Amino acid sequence: MNLSSNGVAIPFSPELFGPLHATGTDDLPDPVALRERLHEDGYLYLPGFLDREDVLRLRARYFSQLPAGFLAPGTSAREGLFSGRVPEGIPEHGVAGHPAHAFVRSETFDRFLDDPRLRKLAADLLDGDARMLPRRILRHFHRGVRRASRAHVDFDYMNEGSPRVVTMWIPVGDCPPQSGALVYLEGSHRLPPEAYEPLRDTTDRPGDRRQICHDLEFTARSLDRRWLWTDFSAGDLMVHLPRIIHASLDATTEAMRLSIDTRFMRQSDAPDPRWLRAWSADDGA
Repeated sequence: MNLSSNGVAIPFSPELFGPLHATGTDDLPDPVALRERLHEDGYLYLPGFLDREDVLRLRARYFSQLPAGFLAPGTSAREGLFSGRVPEGIPEHGVAGHPAHAFVRSETFDRFLDDPRLRKLAADLLDGDARMLPRRILRHFHRGVRRASRAHVDFDYMNEGSPRVVTMWIPVGDCPPQSGALVYLEGSHRLPPEAYEPLRDTTDRPGDRRQICHDLEFTARSLDRRWLWTDFSAGDLMVHLPRIIHASLDATTEAMRLSIDTRFMRQSDAPDPRWLRAWSADDGA
């Protein structure tokens, strides 16, 4: 398997990659056991937690909003296959005028995320009444851009509020590593920030110190940890703590990667004010 992130190759080897461990969703453990598992591993991988057809319908609704020429000829919006050409005139992803900007403000998007199973899971993991923060992100990657999420921890992007937050990542469609899936640095939620602070000097974005590093092999070797991965399917759910290091791989498949990031916190906790408004890719948060 040939993998890269932000155009930097990373060998798919046992010393650099290991498997994400799944938590069965047919009979989820009690909330105490779930919380213990989350804090032990830094994540919960919940295959089939959401209805696959609901997820694929959302995929179709989003990709049907793209301008003519974005999808491969003769294919469906549900497939989400890239034509190899971005039509002229389309704004940068997620800014006003781009379909993703409007989609996260739509009733379709609201209905999908207004799922009692997500709210209950968040409440169980936070051990109290939970609320979803309004800034919910829709990411869309296609082959050829060599652009991915750099190694980072979520809390560096929302450090003006309570650290008691859980992130839920939803792949909106099947998402193997080659499609740009997330990967998690094993046990990194237990690292003190000073352990990875020096890595921030190895960056392709020197103006943004929130990102740890764009070179995933260098990150793994420097911290002596593996990246954990899996072949995500539509309906799977990832939950992670705000201190675990994670990143994404480059999308190289015909099928485009589409995913949602949403975050929950306790009703009584103070949120980062930047997360109280709808997401825009240029909002600086």
